[in-house]
Amino acid sequence: MRCPFCSHAETQVVETRESDEGDVVRRRRRCLGCDKRFTTYERAEIAMPVVVKKDGTRADFDPAKLRASMQLALRKRPVSIEQVDAALARIEEKLLTSGARELPSTKMGELVMRELKRIDKVAYVRFASVYRSFEDVDEFRQLIRDI
Repeated sequence: MRCPFCSHAETQVVETRESDEGDVVRRRRRCLGCDKRFTTYERAEIAMPVVVKKDGTRADFDPAKLRASMQLALRKRPVSIEQVDAALARIEEKLLTSGARELPSTKMGELVMRELKRIDKVAYVRFASVYRSFEDVDEFRQLIRDI
């Protein structure tokens, strides 16, 4: 860590404390060049991938938009909020562990369909019918047969 006062490259950690929530580490440092003290904060940076849409535009990952699309498919279905939260958490976990900086919207749609198929077959069919934009009834029948 460089000293903000003299730009000396070597500093010594004098004191370390975690925040009450445990998500931030506060460090008091002393510069070995000018002997001045300063504070640094460390926190985890979690970066979700950017969603690349079919037309090539990019949008930041929006968990509220993901929740809204799932809730639309699950409308009037006997699925608890806890089940939806768990499905959303699984999707977000997959996105984080993938390490990808960008994600095609088609891949996002596939992740949502996999989770909907797991928690409610009717919601899965609803979402797939819009997401895959079937051209004819036979494609739709095939989807239902696959379930």
